[in-house]
Amino acid sequence: MKKRWLPLAVTAMAVALSACGNSGGAGNNAAGSASPAGSTGAASVGGEQNQVELRMMWWGDQKRADLTNKAIELFEQKNPGITITGEFGPQDGYFDKLNTQLASGTAPDIFFLGGNVVDYANKGVLLDLGPYKDKELNLADMDTTMVQYGTLGGKLVHISAGANARGIVINKTMFEKAGIEVPQDGWNWDDYARISKEISDKLGKGYYGTYNFTTDSLDIYLKQNGKQLYDMANNKLGFEEADLLPWFQYWDKTSKAGGVVTPDLQVSNPPTDASKSMIITGKVAMTLLPSNMLASFQSTTKDELTMVQVPRGPKGTGVVFESSQGISGYGKSEHPAEVAKFMNFWINDPEAAKILGSNRGVPVTASSRAALEADATAADKIVYDFTSRVSEANKKEPFAISYNPPGNAEFIKLSDNTVQKIGFGKESVEKAVAEFYSGTVKIFNSNNS
Repeated sequence: MKKRWLPLAVTAMAVALSACGNSGGAGNNAAGSASPAGSTGAASVGGEQNQVELRMMWWGDQKRADLTNKAIELFEQKNPGITITGEFGPQDGYFDKLNTQLASGTAPDIFFLGGNVVDYANKGVLLDLGPYKDKELNLADMDTTMVQYGTLGGKLVHISAGANARGIVINKTMFEKAGIEVPQDGWNWDDYARISKEISDKLGKGYYGTYNFTTDSLDIYLKQNGKQLYDMANNKLGFEEADLLPWFQYWDKTSKAGGVVTPDLQVSNPPTDASKSMIITGKVAMTLLPSNMLASFQSTTKDELTMVQVPRGPKGTGVVFESSQGISGYGKSEHPAEVAKFMNFWINDPEAAKILGSNRGVPVTASSRAALEADATAADKIVYDFTSRVSEANKKEPFAISYNPPGNAEFIKLSDNTVQKIGFGKESVEKAVAEFYSGTVKIFNSNNS
């Protein structure tokens, strides 16, 4: 059996040597250029079918890779004229590799993006899927908001692979050991800090109430206070320096109180890595995660996990039910119709839905959700219930869909470095935040010209 995937580190050199069918010049289908619909199968020469070869890249752990590769195998069985070579790696470094490949014209035909899809749409490197809609790509059963999410600059360039909502993952087993009740929706950030310290104090040395998620929750915090990270409608940052300071001060105070994972442990045990997270090992009781990650985490630990909504701020939770991540096509792909056909398979095929489950979020089509509900695991049922609660909350306290700001990868690095400077005591919160804000403005301006 042929190998279905290659780790990103291994493929980097090979990609530099060959575009693997993506070196096209004329006939580019980047957003903003003409994109005539092609055939839905492999080309035929002399009555014999030529094999179409596509490359696909995503981020995630080994569990996600296994599920994705099974789905790829099913697609190839149903479409014998198309083969797909997969490449995957951890989220850290993923976008650096993708950007390198895009710059050299050797990007995969299909790749996954998150809220930073705006960056790539603005660069004009994404395949315009409009010509394939209602042909190779059927969106009739897809949630309208998800279609809107992937439509940027008037062009459909992104297909959501799953929908989710961020929330607090709770290690219930740790709470039981500490003799503390599991928090409920409606709590606030003072509650969060207090409970974090109580967990650490009652369980003792080496146990922590929470990971530090200053960066990952910044947009949530801003929305809870009437601001936002990126004001896409007006194409500008949605906050000022003064809006940031209280959030960084909150985490500094909570950390010094003893309820937060130390900076060195956070670096060596990333909260989003299911193979290393201290939530899994029963050393950290809470952290912020997308709902689609719960099942993966639960499958790797005997501790019981659950999810609650994030603590409330003045204007509510600031969380929306949105695209977790999605699929885009490379504008220079020589096989755009086949790319669209794969996307259609991903969101509409019930067998694919059963393989993929909720690993990347709740399915974005009603038929795929129905295919999963009958055989939902206990963890999946928690996710369905949680996302339903978030959806109902949004009806009363609506918030705008979040897109990452231009230069998001640089922004995240800057924010993480700022958190570490504060955590390791290298700079005061005030100085670090001032530098962070000025650096953010520079990143935004340099990526928004």
